Amino acid sequence: MFLKHLSLVNYKNFDSKNLTFDPTINCLVGANGVGKTNILDAIYHLSFGKSYFNPVSTQNIKHGTDFFMIEGEFEKDGRIEKIICSFKKGMKKVIKRNGKAYEKFSDHIGFLPLVIISPADRDLITEGSDMRRKFIDGVISQSDKSYLQILIKYNKVLTQRNSLLKYFAVNRAFDQDTLSIYNDQLHEYGTVIFKKREQFLEQFIPIFKEQYFNISNKDEGILLNYQSKLHDSGLNTLLKNSLEKDRALQYTSVGIHKDDLEFSIDEHPIKKFGSQGQQKSFLIALKLAQFHFIKEQAKTTPILLLDDIFDKLDETRVAQLVSLVDNDDFGQLFISDTHADRTEKVVKSIHQSYKIFTL
Repeated sequence: MFLKHLSLVNYKNFDSKNLTFDPTINCLVGANGVGKTNILDAIYHLSFGKSYFNPVSTQNIKHGTDFFMIEGEFEKDGRIEKIICSFKKGMKKVIKRNGKAYEKFSDHIGFLPLVIISPADRDLITEGSDMRRKFIDGVISQSDKSYLQILIKYNKVLTQRNSLLKYFAVNRAFDQDTLSIYNDQLHEYGTVIFKKREQFLEQFIPIFKEQYFNISNKDEGILLNYQSKLHDSGLNTLLKNSLEKDRALQYTSVGIHKDDLEFSIDEHPIKKFGSQGQQKSFLIALKLAQFHFIKEQAKTTPILLLDDIFDKLDETRVAQLVSLVDNDDFGQLFISDTHADRTEKVVKSIHQSYKIFTL
């Protein structure tokens, strides 16, 4: 699978832009602020129906206009697939595949598998558990449609239960029967999600460790640890035991929406004890593991976006990373960088076709 052509209208800093890509390597070079990352984000948008860097649709419209449109022409399994993602202020976002609009955006997720590696990934280490849950859910959802649907149902019931808890507090009321209905539904959906996350990490962690070793050439004691109260007790029991706390807080304080993924090195949190180099290697290994996992599960090679990759790695490591394209494991690659000479030197070192776009 690869992206042949990209058209942008009123997207971020572009009023109009048309690009035709190489099926293997594409390099976007230019000074900071010219829109290299915005082009990568547009490609991400076509895969996920949203921006990687700013999910607020109105903020992705070029200043002074009231809509944006992204159009991509992909070749997948010998067929041409045209994807359009458009948004106009005051209206709903629309995603079309070959002229037909999706009724549910979730039906599109996984159709165009894609992995992005960006300096923004550091949020996975520095920010709260929500970022790491989104990472797990995003990887699983690209290859497991049922997981995404169950997750959507869980979040809907969670919102309803939280609204009920607020209603109880405001009206000084309580209805155990209605609450029990929501508890049962959360238990049903949450248990499935918990088990799928466990199964995923069982497969994912060995791939991650292998990728970390390939990047760092060190067999350091790195670990991903899935933290969930469901390891110790069923969700129904947890919800019953936290009832008084939930009523006081007016929201649901236990469940799979509170799970976390602990990143550690030599049994210490990498956020506090990992060097900058270790953290960079950790994040790239995480994303390359995501790439290999999705490729295996989806039976399609994902597109790989490397945003400002020299910010993360030295030139030797970048060359090592790009050289992976020399084998059959990788498909289409996009690289953004501020230095054209540096980028061309790296891509010339391997024997693949490439295009350089100067913005």
